[in-house]
Amino acid sequence: MKLLLAALRQTHKAAVHTGQRRRRSSRGGGGLVALREEALVVGSSQELVRRLGSQAEVRTGFITEEEEDALLRELEPGLKKKRYEFDHWDDAIHGYRETERVRWGSACEEVIRRVRSTAFPEGSPLLGPVHVLDLDKTGYIKPHIDSVKFCGSTIAGLSLLSDSIMRLVKEDSTDEWMDLLLPRRSLYILRDQARYNFTHQILKDEESVFKGRKVPRLRRISVICRNLPG
Repeated sequence: MKLLLAALRQTHKAAVHTGQRRRRSSRGGGGLVALREEALVVGSSQELVRRLGSQAEVRTGFITEEEEDALLRELEPGLKKKRYEFDHWDDAIHGYRETERVRWGSACEEVIRRVRSTAFPEGSPLLGPVHVLDLDKTGYIKPHIDSVKFCGSTIAGLSLLSDSIMRLVKEDSTDEWMDLLLPRRSLYILRDQARYNFTHQILKDEESVFKGRKVPRLRRISVICRNLPG
C-alpha cells in the first residue's frame, strides 16, 4: 500500500527537554523508568531544543494498557494477513507492513478522538484514514520528510508494543539534530518546522541508544494521524 512518504538523510550528539507526562500504567514498556523520568528530547544545542520544544513533543503514558490492548485486538487480525516487506516503494522503510483504518470500535474511536483533539487545532481539516505502520524487530524507518502533497503541518503518532528513538535532522544543515525517546504507549507530535524542515526516522535496534543507554527496539506498531495540507 503506497502511503505518504519521501526519503532523505541523517546524523547525531546532545541538550535536553522534558516531555509532558500523563502517568497511566506500570506494565513493561522496555524497562526505561529512569530514562523516562529524565529528559525525553536531547539535541545538538540547548537553543535548538528550546526553539523546537513545542514543535517536537512527546507525551508519555498517553494511553493505558487496556487501551493499547484494545487497539491491538482491532489491528492484529488484519496485519497478520500481510507479510513484512523489506523494500518500501520510495525506500523510506525497511521491515514493515502497513494499513489504513477509517472505522474503529468505540474504545479505539475514543483514543483516536483524544489524539486528534490533543494534536490538532479545533476545526483543522484531518486526513480521514489513520495510518497504521507495523515495524518488525529488525525493521527501521529511514530519514524522510512526509510528502507535502498528502500531509499538512502536523503528524501525531501513538507508539505500541515497544520503546523507540525518533531522530530529527535539519534537512539543509545536518549538524542540527534532536533525538526523541518514544516510550511505549506515548504520543509524539511533530509540527511546523519540525515537520517540514527536519527529516525524521526510527532508529534500528542496534543504533537505538539514548543519552548513552541502550533502548531495546522490539516490534513496534505506530498509529499515525495527520491533517490535510493547508
